[in-house]
Amino acid sequence: MSKIVEIDEKSGFCFGVVTAIRKAETELRSSGSLYCLGDIVHNSSEVERLERSGLTTITHADMAELHDVKVLLRAHGEPPTTYATARRNNIEIIDATCPVVLKLQQRIKEAYDSRPGGAVPQIVIYGQNGHAEVNGLVGQTDGTAIVVEDASYLDTLDFSRDIYLYSQTTKSLEGFNRIIKEIERRLLPGAHLFSYDTICRQVAGRVGHLRAFAAKHSVIIFVAGKKSSNGKILYDHCRQVNSKSHLISDASELDPAWLSEADSIGICGATSTPRRLMEDVRCRVNEIIGI
Repeated sequence: MSKIVEIDEKSGFCFGVVTAIRKAETELRSSGSLYCLGDIVHNSSEVERLERSGLTTITHADMAELHDVKVLLRAHGEPPTTYATARRNNIEIIDATCPVVLKLQQRIKEAYDSRPGGAVPQIVIYGQNGHAEVNGLVGQTDGTAIVVEDASYLDTLDFSRDIYLYSQTTKSLEGFNRIIKEIERRLLPGAHLFSYDTICRQVAGRVGHLRAFAAKHSVIIFVAGKKSSNGKILYDHCRQVNSKSHLISDASELDPAWLSEADSIGICGATSTPRRLMEDVRCRVNEIIGI
């Protein structure tokens, strides 16, 4: 019986990542060099490709020492302090912040500045501590927002006060709803929860499709960078419906033993996974199984 090897048509770069990479490539073609604050995408292969074209990845500490240069801000977004550094050091910003993230930043900033009753509002962000996007969101509140990764973090909240809840754009809708229910359960009389579903539908919409894709294949090869938060989330969904799901960063990590008895092999990836990496994996899979 012939084996099937299929790449998921909906996997790969999201709109925000595509835009950031295009902006970087345009500037590199024009000037031959460009600084990028943090990895432009959480995929080492794509970062290395762009670095060969003249992209230099820098940290916030590096940026503080630079003057009179161009710096690209990736899709994850940045806090206001980064823009202040750019103004102070005469740095030209090429802003590739994803429009979905930018809108979320603005909403959080407006809520923070509203100061209902004159007090600093209790703003809560469902997300990953230390993630670049979350750092940018917390920055809109002068560092006062509380980040919760799951229900175990809710003990830090004051349930006697109103809570304004937002979500990192790439988190799961199911997880966000669980946080909402737990906060509602613990709220004290007189306090209110104002929750705002700020999850990117381009990312969240992939979950149902990806689960169906994983279920129809005997083996799943999920391709994602080790730093990809979105990759971990989507891979977990694959594992939930197909225990023979394997996470790799590139074709070199393929184990032939995974494929020996598989009659249908599905290849998919994160919003930060280049299509070419999934194509490379398909070529390697074909070599291993003799197609």
